Amino acid sequence: MSVRLAIIADVHGNLPALEAVLEDVSTQGVDRLIVNGDLANRGPDTLAVFQRMRGSLSGNATLGNHDDLMLMWFGRRGDRSEPWFDDPFWGTVGWSAQRLEPEGFLDDIEALPMTLRVEPRGAPRLLISHGSPRHYREGYGTELSAETISEITEAHPADVLVGSHTHRPFLTTWGHYRVMNTGAVGAPFNGDQRAHYLILELGDGAWQPEFRRVPYDVDAALERFVSSGLLDAGGLSGRIFREEVRYARSFLVPFLMWCETDSRERSEADWEEFRERFATRFRAPVRFDEVRSAPTP
Repeated sequence: MSVRLAIIADVHGNLPALEAVLEDVSTQGVDRLIVNGDLANRGPDTLAVFQRMRGSLSGNATLGNHDDLMLMWFGRRGDRSEPWFDDPFWGTVGWSAQRLEPEGFLDDIEALPMTLRVEPRGAPRLLISHGSPRHYREGYGTELSAETISEITEAHPADVLVGSHTHRPFLTTWGHYRVMNTGAVGAPFNGDQRAHYLILELGDGAWQPEFRRVPYDVDAALERFVSSGLLDAGGLSGRIFREEVRYARSFLVPFLMWCETDSRERSEADWEEFRERFATRFRAPVRFDEVRSAPTP
């Protein structure tokens, strides 16, 4: 039995990246497209991304932490009174959520499960979740230990675990277990601007990975932060998200950690000082024009 899956994740409102990946997927002869969370927020085209995927999510998608933020914003999940909701720094959340709500997409998000299982008869059990099945912010990456894999698979029996969330592709094996990370479509953090996704093919009783990286119009994605109005309305986080797309590097979390350690205010001035102090993080990435396909990240 042969089954071929395409698993995409972490689009984050980056429509040019999504369109490039969907075009590539259309040439790959896949049987099923799965969205492993976080279509929403960070980028300027959250609404357009959901419109593009309309009708494709039911039964084929998991809940990501940024998707869940859209629900939290309207009090559908958690306590809406937490102070960060009204912090201008996090302006992208409300900006994105307010565009999804009139179109009814919050109902679609609310229906998303935390995990998806793919278990063809006689095949290794495949468990897909945005982070891990324990929490959508527990990502699979280089710090993943054998003990953690053991704990996860004991509580959530599976032979192959596929996650996303960290924005970095990843592959490891422990015993007969395999753990993979799809990487990110809309904001990779490994220095490669191309949109990343994962194809899994079931053949000869095993799931074989194909890590794909697809070039797209990064300049168009960056321009949309301006023309959409997100750059002005989204607060400092919106400007940082734009730089993450530009450099294909993680800046928000290191900046927040630096601010906390040095008792900073998360201000524009602090951001500029962060950029100066850690200038090596802001090296321009090499732009690749070709699709990369490989069995390893």
